[in-house]
Amino acid sequence: MKPLQISLVYATWCPHCDPLSVEEAKKMSKDLGVSLRLLDIDKPEDVKIGDSLVGRYGDDCEDYLIPQVFLEYPDGRVLHVFTGFSEDPEITKRHWGDLFVSDFYKSLKS
Repeated sequence: MKPLQISLVYATWCPHCDPLSVEEAKKMSKDLGVSLRLLDIDKPEDVKIGDSLVGRYGDDCEDYLIPQVFLEYPDGRVLHVFTGFSEDPEITKRHWGDLFVSDFYKSLKS
């Protein structure tokens, strides 16, 4: 089943998020032919949704890591597919590359 949308929980000040993960999530959105919802943790209307996704489905902790990416399906399922890293942004970039060449991602595209 094709996802309904991709949700990216991010912040504009985070070097792992903007522009790096925003651009990669846009690529994912285009590859899968689904919409992308950007949830900025500094916007009150977005933080509630982002916190809920991370708390229920993601890598949650008191001060959770961003970015986090979720696939949301028409049947209500939510799948957490990516969390950034607190180290150098190059590590996050490398892991985006790993996701895009994974069998999991290939199955999403087919």
